Formats: sequence, structure tokens, C-alpha cells
Amino acid sequence: MTDWRIYRGAGLPHDGVQRLPGPPPWRDFAAVGSDADPADPGATDPSAARRLGVQRRLVENHHPRPAEVDAVNAALYLRRPLLVTGNPGTGKSTLAQAVAHELGLGRVLRWPIVSRSVLQDGLYRYDAIGRLQDVQLERAQGEAATAAPSAASSIGSYVRLGPLGTALLPSDQPRVLLVDELDKSDLDLPNDLLNALEEGEFAIPELERIADREPVVDVLTDDGRKVAVRGGRVRCTTFPFIVLTSNGERDFPAALLRRCIQLELEPPGEEQLTAMVEAHLGSEAATEGRDLIERFLGREPGEIIAADQLLNALYLTQHAPRAERVTRERIAEMLMRPLDRPR
Repeated sequence: MTDWRIYRGAGLPHDGVQRLPGPPPWRDFAAVGSDADPADPGATDPSAARRLGVQRRLVENHHPRPAEVDAVNAALYLRRPLLVTGNPGTGKSTLAQAVAHELGLGRVLRWPIVSRSVLQDGLYRYDAIGRLQDVQLERAQGEAATAAPSAASSIGSYVRLGPLGTALLPSDQPRVLLVDELDKSDLDLPNDLLNALEEGEFAIPELERIADREPVVDVLTDDGRKVAVRGGRVRCTTFPFIVLTSNGERDFPAALLRRCIQLELEPPGEEQLTAMVEAHLGSEAATEGRDLIERFLGREPGEIIAADQLLNALYLTQHAPRAERVTRERIAEMLMRPLDRPR
């Protein structure tokens, strides 16, 4: 096409959006894995191709640094969480996907941390208000007096395990759990995690109180499936592979650090970067975008540019092949702005 732009800023309606090409592979939410059952923990993670690259064979042939391999194996052997620290875009979150993909451990459970996150979010949630509303609705409809138990009388329908709670369910193989950006949490969460990470179990008081009447209760998991909880407690039989990520914006308490295998990820080198580009965009993109790859590798010491910024620049300049050189340069400059540069 002679003009790569879809939006022209002219103010006149047109059908140019019909020329919009397919999304970048790492932003394609429909094409890959759309038939996967999200309730099957052993199914292939539908987001794995987005995160690892659609040309999976290139990812499988690429080996991470020895320190990364050693740290992952140490966490697997010792049944300890892996605390991964590094700048944005160094592949911290992708590491969990890579381990799950290679070892066939199914869908990665994700717990994205924000400043308001508390331990309860990761373990389970009990929807007491929803249950009360359903009871009142059934009473209003005259169903409370029936002999058959109502849906509202089953407390399990209102208990849903969080990502951490689901990872701690009994299983033959470890689930993979990504606790993303733990350094974004408030001061209490790292300490609150200690007991669950050390003991591999937790209680659900709402179910413990009725354990004498209902020793087994079916609850929902983070995957959306039903599982039986006995005696109001969840206790793992195989400790999950847990990846805690941090951008290094704060220090963690010694009590957490001693329970974790620590790994600091360096920015990707030339070999890793080329393999990453080839995995997502193909070898031709790596060849044609060599100048952008070299710009990424030649950034100033201390400058933070994420690898996905490079991928964005490569993808977009691929779709502007006939644009003037100055336009291509402007696009690259816009997309590869250092994250730590003051605006």
C-alpha cells in the first residue's frame, strides 16, 4: 500500500479501517488457542503463543542464560518460590510461561499485584452479599420452604479460590503461579505471604465453621472449575512453581528473601534479542530491522528500554515500508523512548 496510515487526521469519515492488518502476534487475542478450555488446568495455555512467540520452534531452540536455568531448577528441586528481579521488559513474566510450556504444566495462574492487593485476593473470596441476596430472592418467591436444598443454601457456590489458592490445591504435578510485580503491593503483603508459602496450606473459615455438617464442599477455582474442599482447608500435595516478579522498586523483608530462590535478570543480549524477534516476527524481520536491534543494544548505560518496545517498533516499521526514512525514524524514536527519561 502506498500510505501505511489508517487514521489520517483529516476529519472526513472513510473505510480505511478495512485495510488494518492483523495484530502483532503478541497482541493477537483471538487466533491462537481460542478453542482451549480455560477450566482445564492441564490444557495448553492459550496465551503462551502470544508471550513466547508463534514460531514456537525458535523459542524451543533458544537457551536462556545458565544462571536463569540454574535458578529455575533450584526452585523446582527445593520447592521454593523464585523471586525474579529486573527492569521492565527483561522477560520476568515470560519465564513462568517458558517453564510451564517446556514442562507441560498447563495454564499459568496469574495474580497481578496492585497497591490495594491483599492476601485474601490470592487465596479465596466469599461472596456473602451475593448469597444473602439470593436467599432473600428465594424467600420472596416462596422457595425457602421447599424440601429440596436451594442454590443459595450451598455455600460453595459463593466461594471462589484465587490464583494462589488454586495453585495450592492437591495435585500430582505442580501448577505454575505468576505473582506479578510484587513490589507494587503495600508493605504488609510480602509478610502476609510467608505462612502460605512456608506451610503450603490455608483455611477457609466460612467452610471450617460448617465442617461438622458439610465436611466436603465444592467450590470454584481460578480456572472456573469445581473442586472439593474437605474440612474447610486447602493443603497442597505438590508445591506449585511460583514466580514472584519485581522491578526492583523496593526491598523485601529478610523473612521472604530466605524463603525464595533469587534471580536478577539482565537485559537481553544480542543472541536472546535476535531469537525473540525471530520467534515473534520471523527471521526476515530480524534481518530488515537490524538497525533497530543495534540501536537497542547500543543504548546508553543505565537507559531502560523494554524488549517489547523494540518488537513494537519492528512490527510497525514493517507496515510502513514505503514511508520516507524520516517517518520510519520518527516512529522508531516514538516507540523506543527510554522508560526512565524525563518527559
